[in-house]
Amino acid sequence: MKKILITFSLLITVSFFGQLAIGKSSVSNASVSLEFGSGNMGIILPWVTSTASVTGAVDGTFIYDLTDKKVKYRNNGAWMDLSVDATGVVDTTLQDSKTENSDARVAIGTNAATDTTPGLLVLTDTDKLMVLPKVVSPHLNIINPAAGMIAYDTDKKQLAVFNGTVWSFWKP
Repeated sequence: MKKILITFSLLITVSFFGQLAIGKSSVSNASVSLEFGSGNMGIILPWVTSTASVTGAVDGTFIYDLTDKKVKYRNNGAWMDLSVDATGVVDTTLQDSKTENSDARVAIGTNAATDTTPGLLVLTDTDKLMVLPKVVSPHLNIINPAAGMIAYDTDKKQLAVFNGTVWSFWKP
């Protein structure tokens, strides 16, 4: 019942405001669709059995590929590797017996009700962005990271991606 109430509250908030803050009281400015609070936590990307199993993915889609234990994103019609290291590990026993709900989807933004972009979490605004969880040295401060975790390292000013074994770092 608690999960239903939280989900319902989240959907009501998204429907009325088109912006969402998680772990904090509000987003930092009008250009943000989704923003996470500070703390030693990251966002865990959707786990997929392989990139081949993902249909209809659009550029900008992020996933954790269980086949080669890597975080990937869709860019210019192809999957790009963000993990670099292929030694990732992940325990899928909690989800192995579950059946995927292919209709599961949350859309956030002013046109969320009409946007048909495929994805589990879709930010529909074309003039707003998502702010990743910000963590000082996530490789040191996230004590028990999960495979497919992603955060912004505020110390080194770079993207941190965990593949289940090691962190990979991306800097512009």
